[in-house]
Amino acid sequence: MDVFDELHAIPPQLLADGYLARVVHGERLTLAVVEIEPGAKLPEHRHDNEQFGMVIEGSVVFRVGEDERSLGAGGIWRIPSGTFHTVTAGDAGAVVIDIFSPPREDWSGHERLTPRRPSWP
Repeated sequence: MDVFDELHAIPPQLLADGYLARVVHGERLTLAVVEIEPGAKLPEHRHDNEQFGMVIEGSVVFRVGEDERSLGAGGIWRIPSGTFHTVTAGDAGAVVIDIFSPPREDWSGHERLTPRRPSWP
């Protein structure tokens, strides 16, 4: 990506079953807009990256460490580096924005799919 781009022009990547992301990597962070299918569960995991995120539409249930919360549009989370967490989309699915620092270099190996219109905006 150069300085500017459009979300629909970024080829999506399948991160896990039910998790389709459009990802932009910078020098010090990764930005992802993730479309989550209804009820899709991301198994418990952890990573060295600090993570911030926000629900754009729909809802998710997040568990970070021992804390669990249902979040709707506007709900924000922060996951410290190395903390176990999991997320499950609500009945209508969700669109979320995730920001990671340092960049998610492990995602560079995910296949980029054919560009298509995102579900949001």
